[in-house]
This record gives sequence, C-alpha cells and structure tokens, in this order.
Amino acid sequence: MTGKGRELADVMERRKVDILCVQETRWKGSKARSIGAGFKLFYYGVDSKRNGVGVVLKEEFVRNVLEVKRVSDRVMSLKLEIEGVMLNVVSGYAPQVGCELEEKERFWSELDEVMESIPTGERVVIGADFNGHVGEGNTGDEEVMGKFGVKERNLEGQMVVDFAKRMDMGVVNTYFQKREEHRVTYKSGGRSTQVDYILCRRGNLKEISDCKVVVGESVARQA
Repeated sequence: MTGKGRELADVMERRKVDILCVQETRWKGSKARSIGAGFKLFYYGVDSKRNGVGVVLKEEFVRNVLEVKRVSDRVMSLKLEIEGVMLNVVSGYAPQVGCELEEKERFWSELDEVMESIPTGERVVIGADFNGHVGEGNTGDEEVMGKFGVKERNLEGQMVVDFAKRMDMGVVNTYFQKREEHRVTYKSGGRSTQVDYILCRRGNLKEISDCKVVVGESVARQA
C-alpha cells in the first residue's frame, strides 16, 4: 500500500466501490487517513515490513462509523449504521500456507472472537485474503458454499469452510457461476486460484445479487 493510496482511491471511484477491505498494507500504526478522491482508510499494522489490514470507506459513510476494532495486524472490523441497519465489515489476512500452525490457529481464534462479539441481528460482511482454496464443488458443504470455487481444496481452504460452518456463514464467491477469470483472485508462475473471499451470514445471502472478480485492476504486483 505504500505510495498506492491515491491509485486505490481512483480505482474505487472509477468502479463505484463504497467499501473495500484491504490486506497486506504493510503500514505500521493504528490510524485513519484520507487517501484522496473522497475516500478514507482505517488501518492497523504493527510492522511496516509485514501483514497489515484495513477498510476503505467512501467519505460520506465515515460519519456512520460507530466502532473500530483493531484486533491484530491480521484482523480488524468496523461497525456502521446505514439507514437504520447495523453493518459490520471485517477485514482479514490469513497466514500463508508455509506459516506455523500456531500462527494460523491464532488468526482463526481472533476471527472467531470478532464474530462472537457481533449481535446475531446485525449484518456482517467479511472481506479477507484467506490464503486457502475452498475448491470447486460443494458436496457435503452445501449449507455454506456454492459449486463455483476454483480447482482443489487445500487444508487452509478447509479452515475457511469449517469457520463458515461454525459461524453459520456462506462463502459468497462460490454461489455465482462466472467465467474463471471472474473467479480467480491470485495468479503466480502460471498458476491461478481463488484465495480471497467474501463471507456473510447465511440468512443474508438472498440480499446479494452478484459477486465477481474485477479483471484488470491491480495496485500491487503479485509475487
């Protein structure tokens, strides 16, 4: 995110995005700052060389923010009241495949605690880089995901599915049949897969009309 704030704001303005979860910001601190074009970034990081999460809001919604929870450099949340509806936006950044199991378990524990602190009657949207593949198909997991994931599930993807079951949430990306280019969220070395997901309460899935990857928008190079 260093030096990319205005570029990100321009993308949001052009694509008419009001709320955006960002990960791997690599910004140290616990602040909110304008990034231009009428957008404000709330972020948290403890080291300028690793991790970091944030939520970007269109300025008109900033006054609707009731609470900001900066849990760690991998999990934070904002609570907003919009037209009488309580909306909790959670940004998460799961440890990569090669990280220690203890670090992965700490992330999921933090995310569990955030979810458990939110009253059941409030809306929740999680936008996260889960660094896992839930995979294509949903046999045995029909209650929390659709059929339209990408490729094979791995251990980290199973953690996403298990979390969705614990919290009665749905993996939104997987419910919409799209061309692969509108499902893939990570490409590297000729490989492509889906590691970034939107989750919401299962009871609110019917309120979501679409979910897809916006092709051709990037503010940071993928390694």
